[in-house]
Amino acid sequence: MTNTKINPHFGSNFEDFLAEEGILEHCTAIAIKRILLSQILEEMKAQQLSKKAMAAKMNMSCASLNRLFDASDTSLTLTTLISVATALGKKVHISLV
Repeated sequence: MTNTKINPHFGSNFEDFLAEEGILEHCTAIAIKRILLSQILEEMKAQQLSKKAMAAKMNMSCASLNRLFDASDTSLTLTTLISVATALGKKVHISLV
């Protein structure tokens, strides 16, 4: 007879695991921020905007903009997100599913 431990997460999905660990909301926030950053950087590249030019369009310092680009900092406000979108000539669409 083999001595094996039963995995309590066997058969559960990843979201269930993260919820059980108490980190689902944090991980979801980081994932959403990374997606937003990817979209922002892609649009900046399409418009050939440097971070310095983007900061100028948003009337903010480069240091403040760098905080925006920190994927681990999930404290992005709606006001900042709308400011980014406006600077890029875009709109923000948010929905709950």
